[in-house]
Amino acid sequence: MSKVLRHLPELEGDEQVEVARLLNDMSDAQAEHFARIYRSRRRDPSHLLILAAVGFIGAAGLQRFYAEEFALGLVYFFTGGLCVIGTIYDVIKYQDLAFRYNRDVALEVAETVRTVYDTRADDA
Repeated sequence: MSKVLRHLPELEGDEQVEVARLLNDMSDAQAEHFARIYRSRRRDPSHLLILAAVGFIGAAGLQRFYAEEFALGLVYFFTGGLCVIGTIYDVIKYQDLAFRYNRDVALEVAETVRTVYDTRADDA
């Protein structure tokens, strides 16, 4: 847990636990590399909430585009947020939407960092 607090102190809750699990077996250099990439790619839950709230005034689905769920974003856009019910759901569950996106990004970044460092070790 200390690596995640040192490299990514802004994380909270389930996201912090998930990232701490990924950082457990990484060296400090790998953890720093992971933190730089992850910080640039993660989505802030408050941004998802704001975008979901904008769906009530006519631009439904922006939160899904922001979370890179393009097909569902189009469905929300053309159906008025699934007749506003989907938008209400996203306003309520915005943290879960952000967590799922950030978890997938964290797994992808961790795999990339491990691959890069494994390649460097093989070249040495």
